[in-house]
Amino acid sequence: MPELPEVEVVRRGLEASVTGRTITAVRVHHPRAVRRHEAGPADLTARLLDSTITGTGRRGKFLWLTLGDPEALVVHLGMSGQMLLGPVPKPEHLRIAALLDDGTTVSFVDQRTFGGWMLSDLVTVDGTEVPEPVAHIARDPLDPLFDRAAVVKVLRGKHSEIKRQLLDQTVVSGIGNIYADESLWRSKVNGARLASTLSKPTLGAILDHAGDVMRDALDQGGTSFDSMYVNVNGESGYFERSLDAYGREGEPCGRCGAVMRREKFMNRSSYYCPKCQPRPRR
Repeated sequence: MPELPEVEVVRRGLEASVTGRTITAVRVHHPRAVRRHEAGPADLTARLLDSTITGTGRRGKFLWLTLGDPEALVVHLGMSGQMLLGPVPKPEHLRIAALLDDGTTVSFVDQRTFGGWMLSDLVTVDGTEVPEPVAHIARDPLDPLFDRAAVVKVLRGKHSEIKRQLLDQTVVSGIGNIYADESLWRSKVNGARLASTLSKPTLGAILDHAGDVMRDALDQGGTSFDSMYVNVNGESGYFERSLDAYGREGEPCGRCGAVMRREKFMNRSSYYCPKCQPRPRR
């Protein structure tokens, strides 16, 4: 599933191409892609028609387009959702298409149809306007208003695994499985350690490393393991080549040379170095 860097790459691509443009036509090709818009496809289509896109927004892994009216078009990428500008390589996966007044087509492509579009009112949370469905999502480490000290305080009160807390989008957003493993590797902390047992400096370092690794990924266009994630021009990211932990089971640790391990975690996998990141004693 796309994490913060991948969603931010898409947001930036849209920001540069669709801001100030007016939607002149909309077609929903698959009703499941608008299932979160409770009023249905016809309502979404009618309300988008003649709307002007005034900007883009993102919080954590959530993306939206702001419209002339005080509302937003929230885009759920899900597992395989793509926002593409121009031709669609696989039309059989096209779910929604919108035509802009300059002739640009914005297409929502989703092979697995887990994602979709919905319209939402904007609400103010901590001084920032966000769509209502995003109001419960915490700020992420790349947010200029991210309060590192406040998040460390929350983590210190959590008697559960630090990796579980990094994945909790109400504690800190944007960090998914890939970047959790990467930030923990950089911090030399095993994800099974209880957050409450880690010192404030260690927790702060983990958050700092999470921000650093996501900035590094952003510079390389995100992480693409297959054709599911691409930017608005259909191009893949290249951060996969720079991963130190995720997906490296059986390979030598780039820091100490020990053989990297993989363990099951929350229906996912965790990758770590048994020497640099020893598991906590039971």
